[in-house]
Amino acid sequence: MQLVLDLLVPGIIAGVSCYGMAKKVDVYEALLQGAAKGLEILLRILPALVTLLTVVAMLRASGALDLAAQALGPVLERVGIPPETVGLMVVRPISGSAALGVGSELITTYGPDSAVGRTAAVMLGSTETTFYTIAVYFGAAGIKRTRYAVPAALCADLAGFFFASLTVRLFFG
Repeated sequence: MQLVLDLLVPGIIAGVSCYGMAKKVDVYEALLQGAAKGLEILLRILPALVTLLTVVAMLRASGALDLAAQALGPVLERVGIPPETVGLMVVRPISGSAALGVGSELITTYGPDSAVGRTAAVMLGSTETTFYTIAVYFGAAGIKRTRYAVPAALCADLAGFFFASLTVRLFFG
């Protein structure tokens, strides 16, 4: 079985190359064109990605996330969301890696079997890095105005946060 797994990716690459040659496609030229398009897309979306990562680092370093946690804590407790997860809720739509760091910190602090740890884990799995995704996909497609995409995606994230907390309460008490 390990041999099959080791040969899977090289086999797919060889299969696609052989199929392309059988169809009389210049496989090497197609590879070069695809790589060039990929670099063009990277150059278009790189400024947005750098900006997002910089904003996340600034929020964490300035203590703004801690202030948001203090301000939103009472409201979140009323709807059943642990206030300790505010940092995760603020960072998750912006950066997946920062959210993973915040989630890991919550799980380390409160434990993986705690309500906070479980809620953080479910939140990470049930929400998306909204601004990153919009920057990448809209940037790749050349769309400059997102119109209703951002508000709709943020509403979906809020629903994901709420239902993640609700699910943890229903399944784990």
